[in-house]
Amino acid sequence: MRKICIVTGSRAEWGLLSRLARMIGNDPQLELQIIATNMHLSPEFGLTYREIEKDGFTIDKKVEMLLSSDTANATGKSVGLATIGFADAYEDLKPDLLVVLGDRYELLAALTAALFYKIPIAHLHGGEITEGAYDDSIRHAITKMSHLHFTSTEEYRRRVIQLGEDPERVFNVGAIGIDNIRHMQLLKKEELEKSLHFSLTEKTVLVTYHPVTLETISAEEQIDNLLEALETFPNLNVIFTLPNSDTDGRIIIRKINDFVKVNSRRSIAFPSLGQLRYFSVLQYIHAVIGNSSSGILEVPSFGKFTLDIGERQKGRLRADSIFHCGTGKNEIENGIKEILELSLSPKRSVGTNPYDKPETAFHIFHTLKTFPLTNIVCKHFYNLP
Repeated sequence: MRKICIVTGSRAEWGLLSRLARMIGNDPQLELQIIATNMHLSPEFGLTYREIEKDGFTIDKKVEMLLSSDTANATGKSVGLATIGFADAYEDLKPDLLVVLGDRYELLAALTAALFYKIPIAHLHGGEITEGAYDDSIRHAITKMSHLHFTSTEEYRRRVIQLGEDPERVFNVGAIGIDNIRHMQLLKKEELEKSLHFSLTEKTVLVTYHPVTLETISAEEQIDNLLEALETFPNLNVIFTLPNSDTDGRIIIRKINDFVKVNSRRSIAFPSLGQLRYFSVLQYIHAVIGNSSSGILEVPSFGKFTLDIGERQKGRLRADSIFHCGTGKNEIENGIKEILELSLSPKRSVGTNPYDKPETAFHIFHTLKTFPLTNIVCKHFYNLP
């Protein structure tokens, strides 16, 4: 029986992987293992490992790693603690194949330990570019330590091959989050509002803003500019989803919570909406504002516009519905005006989503189940013709 182990460190990542995990767990020829780490285990970020268990899954190992500080020093030490924890987890679980998604720093620890245990690794969403964050370097490092690759576009597939990966192990399957939307029963507006304790009025936006770890402008200055821009739209309702546990993330969380206290009648903040509520919210809002990858990957599939702020997502392919602005207050303010006007215009279409391919999860699942693993960890660098 092939033991397939999924590593997850955040609410957003688990939401994307949960349907794939269900497919693995329901197959009698496979054994599903789950390791939860980082934000899942933090009260500050909502103890979202409970959402995994609420979905009926068993968490086989919990790897504690997150220190109380969000400085560069604390982040580096957290990676070290995680590496120790993952080594212990692999010693007990002995997985045949590891599955990871994206570019979070906890995955760097997970793969470092897996390298020495000679565990084959399957990576989702490699080959992408996000020049404004250190996630970009982590993602490429994960690619070089992985053995099976599932990219979200053909351009990203070519980039993974350019990094020296064997084309026969690189599969363009589309973005798994979009595939998940097709298989979800989303909440109706009344049910959703009751769950949120918040009214989705005529003008509501969803805001997700993460630290931009490689920009020279501080996280505090950036979030101040965004919140000051939102202040100029007093009739706009705002749903915030709080940022990840990156360096300086707590500064952003504190500023958002202060904004919500002052603007409690028209704003609310959540450490985690969970995938069902998050996608359900996207049905009823006017636009998404911030610098989250979801604004580029999944939001266009709901026919909504995105205002992408700053350089965090610089380099990603994007639909026509995604507009970019700088991090200055006036730039953000003008950007919000533009997307609100567009969202009310029946003539402006969001166009097609370049990340959309059918049955993404099934294609990944089938490859995880059937691809030969014998001698897979011994890789050869593929030179482009």
